[in-house]
Amino acid sequence: MKLTFLTLVFILLLFSLTISGGKVEKKVVYTEKAPKPIGPYSQAIIAGDFIFTAGQIPIDPKTNQVVQGDIKEQTRQVFENLKAILEEAGATFDDVVKVTVYMKDLSEFPAMNEVYSEYFKSSPPARTTVEVSRLPRDVKIEIDLIAVKKQVK
Repeated sequence: MKLTFLTLVFILLLFSLTISGGKVEKKVVYTEKAPKPIGPYSQAIIAGDFIFTAGQIPIDPKTNQVVQGDIKEQTRQVFENLKAILEEAGATFDDVVKVTVYMKDLSEFPAMNEVYSEYFKSSPPARTTVEVSRLPRDVKIEIDLIAVKKQVK
């Protein structure tokens, strides 16, 4: 039987639920160094050893405005937002195991990938990249990720 990465993640989460008596502590992650949520969701959730981030778009947390510019500039801002959230959760990009990238135009994939590789220099995580018709605030990119960290705050 062939398991997908996400299936494996959920099996591990269920296993941790089982050995912990069915309860996994859930903690909300919030930092001023990343954009405030624009809806009823958290920047990230820590559940057991897992950190699940909400999708981040290229909003500058200082101005609450979308970073204008090309896909490279927008991708870099998204990763800076994710970096701030991971740091607040006690993790780094080295702890990331899965990334999902949503792009408005896959023809910009090489430029996005160039910036992406700056943040994952070695042992890059599993990744899915999909083209979508529209993203919040009409940005070019949105990224969410899953990290695993034994010692989280």
